[in-house]
Amino acid sequence: MRMKLPPPTSPANPAQELAGESGTTAAILRAVLRLARRLRAERPAGGVSLAGIGLLSTLHRRGPMPAARLAEAEGLQAQSLTRLLAQLERTDLIARTRAVVDRRERIITLTPRGREMLARDMRGRETWLSCAMAEALTASQRHALGEATTAMILLAEVATRAGAAALPDRPRPAGRGPEQT
Repeated sequence: MRMKLPPPTSPANPAQELAGESGTTAAILRAVLRLARRLRAERPAGGVSLAGIGLLSTLHRRGPMPAARLAEAEGLQAQSLTRLLAQLERTDLIARTRAVVDRRERIITLTPRGREMLARDMRGRETWLSCAMAEALTASQRHALGEATTAMILLAEVATRAGAAALPDRPRPAGRGPEQT
């Protein structure tokens, strides 16, 4: 007589396990999206587009880089990047210079004005978040949220590190890479 084995306790796909009965992934997704919407509402009126702020932020964090590397970092196609760079350059938020080694290559640099625009864009959101956290969260909740930032950053960068092949297939909006969906 063959013994019947119980079904596996965890599915082959770890995401299914998390999204199962506990709904953990769905709850995290809802919370992150709600907070992101709230933070977008705190952006200064008439500022740079969110895509532009993304480019400025990447240049601030990673320093000057070729357009192709910037497109890859932001998950943008060349056509989308070209339009954004033209807009940012017209408003003196970035500068494009020729590379020393390969004169055909253009290096994108954040200008002092771009750095100030980025700081201004972030300042209102940081102020709101700081006040909201002080008002709505206990000290231990603020500490836990601070501890979770490392995990959130790792999640945001997982597609970049592991490559799209390591993630389940999913539709993506045209012109956007895996880390921006």
